[in-house]
Amino acid sequence: MRLEVHHRTVYRFDAPMRGVVQSHRLTPARSDSQHIIAWQVDIPGATKGASFRDGAGDLVETVTVRGQVVELAVEVTGTVETSDEAGVLRGHREIVSPLVYLRRAPATRADQVIRDLAGAAVAGAGDALSQGHALSHAVRQAVEYRPGATDASTTAAEALGLGYGVCQDHAHLMIAAALSVDIPARYVAGYLFAEGGGVMAEASHAWAELYVEDLGWVGFDASNEVCPDDRYIRLGSGFDATDAAPIRGVSQGAGVEKLDVEVSVQQAAQ
Repeated sequence: MRLEVHHRTVYRFDAPMRGVVQSHRLTPARSDSQHIIAWQVDIPGATKGASFRDGAGDLVETVTVRGQVVELAVEVTGTVETSDEAGVLRGHREIVSPLVYLRRAPATRADQVIRDLAGAAVAGAGDALSQGHALSHAVRQAVEYRPGATDASTTAAEALGLGYGVCQDHAHLMIAAALSVDIPARYVAGYLFAEGGGVMAEASHAWAELYVEDLGWVGFDASNEVCPDDRYIRLGSGFDATDAAPIRGVSQGAGVEKLDVEVSVQQAAQ
């Protein structure tokens, strides 16, 4: 499938900032499931700095804006050819050991309720792949998809306690549950072509990857109870949503920041 992405993020400050420095993971890495046809990241007024591929295989770029900054726009446009690899991340170059992803981040710490949920889900599930599917189903059954019901600071334990959340909460809970049964897991940020088919997600999407012996990293989108297919574009990964955020940065000044984000993913003509 050929997908076209338009992702515009605008930062506005009520008082001018002396400068803004950001780290971007906004360019999809090549893998067997995705190939970039065209991709561009525009930041008017910014100076681009270092660019490198990190140990997880994600492209990281830094940008700086100096002077009186009252507005900063980051606009991503591109076209990606995708294919369905049944959720298995193949052909993705990374050097980090999967065991690194046994680390628990604040958002993915498991309490006893999560450990009980995970233990019940994997009991009798068989191999790690079957356990991953069982965990995805258990997470989706335990947490109703409800847009706008939680915020960026909501943890996996809090979302499970509420019984509702969004894709970020499903991914965090999936990771916390997997880690509680010693399966390496990580958070993935990306895009989803969500028109038709009853997909419960927005164009900017998140899911989890679990490490399965003999297969490698396998994606699980608990929001939709599927493994990522050709409707998905993978941007980058991390221990949780903060670590995997496509845009991270700091601002110099005392102003209050307002953020507006628009994301669209459309199927392109072949």
